[in-house]
Amino acid sequence: MSGGAFDYSQYKIGYIADQIEETVIKNGVEKTPEEIKNDWHNNEWYEKYPEDKFHYKYPDEVIEKMKEAVKALKIAQVYAQRVDWLLSGDDGEESFLSRLDDELKKLE
Repeated sequence: MSGGAFDYSQYKIGYIADQIEETVIKNGVEKTPEEIKNDWHNNEWYEKYPEDKFHYKYPDEVIEKMKEAVKALKIAQVYAQRVDWLLSGDDGEESFLSRLDDELKKLE
């Protein structure tokens, strides 16, 4: 069966976590030539607004909260996945508890 009780929406939780994590990594960092190339701005724009060559810089306190959000979302994804498999009949109660515990330990 491999899940499906939640229409595989648990993967969306992981996607959100990944997007936030990418924002944290790029915080205040200069954009790559590829990112600039794919941006809607032209060279004149960047000459006039050179600060736009950088990703937005969030304050440290905001970044720390984003990191907490990533952690919480990854935990939520694990729970959703394990419950999904339990409800779909892929896991029994014992394997649910065991796999849940194992996956949560891997996040630590």
